[in-house]
Amino acid sequence: MGPEQTRTPRRANAPAVTAVTDIVPDSERRGVIGALPPRLRPLASLMRLDRPIGTWLLYWPCAWSVALAGIERRWDLFLWLALGAFAMRSAGCVYNDIVDRDLDRRVERTRLRPLVSKRVSLTAAWVLIAILCGLGLLVLLQLNVAAAIIAMASIALVAAYPFMKRITWWPQAWLGLVFSWGALVGWPAVTGSLDWPPVLLWLGSVAWVIGYDTLYAFQDIEDDALVGVKSSARRMGAKAPLGVGIFYALAVLLWGAAVWAVRPDWVALLALAPAALHLLNQALRADVGNGEGALRLFRSNRTCGLLVFLGMLVVGLTSR
Repeated sequence: MGPEQTRTPRRANAPAVTAVTDIVPDSERRGVIGALPPRLRPLASLMRLDRPIGTWLLYWPCAWSVALAGIERRWDLFLWLALGAFAMRSAGCVYNDIVDRDLDRRVERTRLRPLVSKRVSLTAAWVLIAILCGLGLLVLLQLNVAAAIIAMASIALVAAYPFMKRITWWPQAWLGLVFSWGALVGWPAVTGSLDWPPVLLWLGSVAWVIGYDTLYAFQDIEDDALVGVKSSARRMGAKAPLGVGIFYALAVLLWGAAVWAVRPDWVALLALAPAALHLLNQALRADVGNGEGALRLFRSNRTCGLLVFLGMLVVGLTSR
């Protein structure tokens, strides 16, 4: 699952779709998906295979946590957790489309999604989720007991997420809990137990997710208002850019606290300076009226995640 891949951009009063199996979105005619055999393209579209940003955003908190823990010869965890992020984000996208298929049918921009257009059956979608969860199980088997139990504890949060935009103004906060969970998994995968540094890292990541997914929601404020879908961007209105800046600042403070818990040295905090400057630039450029610009800023968080990772790697390797 991922913010760009799991939100449903909406346009009110769009025509319904009954059976349009002969109509294929342009996204399935080019790029990664277009290179696949035609029968596989709708399944790849369900998984958002052409939009890897969600996998990156799910993966980075996992990698941060492993790096801050010092790795301890478990370099393989970076690859296993990357596979897990891909599998779980893809499964989350499919699940989201299952939950939202009736709503997507009434929306112009989503009415050609594979489930709505009948190019993929509901049964096939559930089978695909099962296969992806099988990949996730393979990753779980590479973790110690503590990390595996913590990873499985996220299932309830994941299952509830698609419904949050219907019942709370802050679905971005719930997404933050889900997309940051890897921060609680990586550390015990290395050390065998949970501690305060990964908890602080997780809380900082939650604030980061709220910030970047609020940016993403700038695109859909008007459409969401028409159909009654709630979001932090709608809740904060014209003050949303300020809100993004506040959540980003909170993220940096909590990440700094995690670094301090591992290495109480002011110099160590400088490892977060590049990421902090990157987020400051995002906050200063955020504009509620510029959805296209907000999308670019949102996508740049892949780079932010890398900058945080490099900082955590330096701290983790020099503190052991």
